Parts: sequence; structure tokens; C-alpha cells
Amino acid sequence: MGKPTGFLEIPRHDRDYAPPEERIRHFHEFVQPLAEAELRRQAARCMDCGIPFCHRGCPLDNLIPDWNDLVYKGQWREALEALHATNNFPEFTGRVCPAPCEAACTLNLSDAPVTIKTIECAIIDQGWQEGWITPQIPAHRTGKRVAVVGSGPAGLACAQQLARAGHVVVVYEKNPRSGGLLAYGIPDFKLGNQLIDRRLAQLQAEGVEFRPNSHVGVNVPVAKLLDEFDAIVLAGGCESPRDLALPGRELFGIEFAMDYLVQQNRRDEGRPIPRDEEILARGRDVVVLGGGDTGADCIGTAIRQGARSVTQLELLPKPPERENKWLTWPHWPLKLRTSTSHEEGGERDWAIGTQAFLGDNGWVTGVQTVRLEWRQEEEGRWTMQEIAGSDAVIPAELVLLALGFVHPIHEGMLAQLGVALDAQGNVRANTDNYQTSLNQVFSAGDMRRGQSLVVWAIREGRQCARAVDEFLMGGSDLAG
Repeated sequence: MGKPTGFLEIPRHDRDYAPPEERIRHFHEFVQPLAEAELRRQAARCMDCGIPFCHRGCPLDNLIPDWNDLVYKGQWREALEALHATNNFPEFTGRVCPAPCEAACTLNLSDAPVTIKTIECAIIDQGWQEGWITPQIPAHRTGKRVAVVGSGPAGLACAQQLARAGHVVVVYEKNPRSGGLLAYGIPDFKLGNQLIDRRLAQLQAEGVEFRPNSHVGVNVPVAKLLDEFDAIVLAGGCESPRDLALPGRELFGIEFAMDYLVQQNRRDEGRPIPRDEEILARGRDVVVLGGGDTGADCIGTAIRQGARSVTQLELLPKPPERENKWLTWPHWPLKLRTSTSHEEGGERDWAIGTQAFLGDNGWVTGVQTVRLEWRQEEEGRWTMQEIAGSDAVIPAELVLLALGFVHPIHEGMLAQLGVALDAQGNVRANTDNYQTSLNQVFSAGDMRRGQSLVVWAIREGRQCARAVDEFLMGGSDLAG
């Protein structure tokens, strides 16, 4: 694919970003795209590797060599068609996906994978710019009605596929605006709401009805959905955060990361935040517990809010700077990852255990920590032990818990439906038919699989739509 000798002749060149001192002044996107000529050169690096392991790395089975070749040849519209064949929302994945496809690229064996994510983003951005992306209105309507609960990536992908199959689709969203995790869980400097809004407009033109401020199981009775719809898709995400039951946890100023990020997104869209509910880092020492992407998003947000200092602590040991390719490739490797937010400031530390939260007059003032030593036992299991004399107190006036999520919220909709849960507390449904323990109820995305990536949510939404279509019609022409 591409130019047969391109990978030998052309060095990897990825898109750039605005300087940190400039971009931290705002909450807007700061990516600097590559010029078209350079994008075509980068697409030419896609080698004829025989077995495209990038397919294995991508949960959506994106036709990566195909659209790389088309970009190299300057056939952008055809590249867009190949991209949309497997992915409803490439502008989302082209911005926030960690790109497991690049980790699986054969050229990653030399640390120079094809810039797949950048090329994907360029294809879809050009598609919108040229006006090639228009509503796909079905030729006929089936008369079947489907309710989709949750308007995150799984819910939106499922809704769009079902609408294109001719079904009446109504999407219920508990928040004031639709978009779910995309709109509220990801900072605007990574994914702006204008990108979401134009997709919502496309879905509406295709016949999807959105009902924001509609919390199923709270202000929308579950019985209403069971009575009015032929099928229901549960795509409400995985929103029960992992907590730390430690001394001082009751102190003010200790917040869940997602509450903090959601509030800033609402502030960005002009929604007022009551003063007594504000979570702001301005002028404060901030400690982020958790070393994942959500923690990194908290760092970028806190720096933009004017934090005095930001420290991110991780329980696990520091990963290696470079993975052992011969042991990990083409799988997603454990390695040190530095995000754009890390580049903007703050400190990171690893193998740190949290012992307690310290406070004064009811407000948090510090985090009591201890260093940990990790050892691998003979059977391969890792154990940790506190290092004597390594106790320390880190000043903190705002502590953000970015420790992940344990399962979807059980109270309300799930409890009222009475659907069976798996051992992890997620909605039980397989990936053959995505059907829950209730005949007409299906589930997809994080609500079914647990906390995961946007790309997995889109995949499950698409596959669930096909399963629902088969359930309603006895067969389906939808792509999974």
C-alpha cells in the first residue's frame, strides 16, 4: 500500500501543537494540522507488510491500508468513504483515541509507525470542509421504534445505524445537552463541542430524535420505554467512580475527577455554576490521584484554571521509557506516555501510596503519602510494600480522584429494569446479540463492557445496532 519504498525514504512526521505557554490561555483545540502534501507523504509510508496488524490493533477494524493508499494518491473523497465504512465518527477517534493501530503498525518495530491517527483526522476534517458529509436518509421506514438511553459514542453510533436502517430512534440523555462522555467527560481543548454538534445535526436530519434532560429511571419512567418502544438499548456508560476510603475523605476539596471535568465543560458552554458548588483550581495546590488519561485531563484543566501547583501521583511503578518490541508488539504496550497536558506543567510521581487526607477547619490541606516498592513473585504476581521512612505530606487544597470507574450506576434505571449484571457489576450481555436478560432490552458500550475507549464504544454501538435490527426484522444489512 502507498509507495512501495516510502517507508524507507520518508521519515515519520506527525502534526504539531501550539506552544504550551500559548495554549494554556484557553480551552480551545490547539492541534496544528499537516499540510496536504505532507499528509500524502506520510500516507505513502504505509508499507506492503502482507499482514496489516493495524487491523488487529483497531477495535473498529478500520480499513487503514486502503485509505492510506487513497490519500497518497490524492483520492480524498474515496478515502472518506473507506473511513466511514467502519467508523461513524472519525473526527472523535482522530482526536481522542490513543491509537492502538499505531502500536500495532509494523513500522512501530522501529518506533516510527505510520501517522494513522493524524491521517484519519485529516480525511474527516477535509470531508466536512468540502461538504461531502451529508445526512443519509433511509429510502423506507420500518415503523419500528427504538429507545437509546445515553448519547455517548456507543449510543450515538447505535442510533445512527438504526436510523439508517429505517427505524424510529429516540435518544434519551440525562444532561442538558446530548453527547454524553464526548460532551462532558473530555475537555474542550481535546474535543470541542462544535464537532459534536454537527454530528448531532446530521443524526437529527437522518431522523434521530434527541431528548435531553431526560433521566430514565428518574424523571422518565422505565415502564414508559417498555410500553412505547419495540426495543431499548442501554448505552449509559460506566459512571460509578472508584473511591478511596481513607482517613480525611470527608474533607471539602476532595472531588471526583469527572465531576471536576464536567463542571469545566459546562462552564465552557456558558452554563452558570452555583458558587457553592464550584470546583476550581485557581490559586490552589492541586493533587491528582491516578495516572491515566482522566488524570492527565485534570492536569491540563487545572493549569488553564491557574493552579499554583499540580502534582499527579500513581500507585504503580514508573513504566519503561520504551517497551520491548519483541515481547509486546503488536499488542498495546505498557510504556511511559506523556500527554500534551503533561507537557504544559505539573509534576508526576510513581509508586506512591496515599495513606490519609489532612485538613484544617473542614478543608483539605494535604495528602499524606508513602513510597512503595513493587516486587514480582516467582509465580508472576506483583506485590507492593511500603518503604520505611518514606512518609511525606504533599500540600493540597484540591484533590482530584482520577481512579477510574467500577461499574455503571445501578440505582434508578438498572434497578427498576431488573436486568442481570455480570461479576463486575456491568449489564450482562454478550457480543453475539448484545441482548440483556430482558427480551427487548440490549446494552452496548461501557455500560456492558466496563470502562473503556471511545473506539470500543463506537464498535459496540454499531454491532448492537445490527443485533437490534435482526431482532426487529429477522435479518440485517447493517455493517457490524
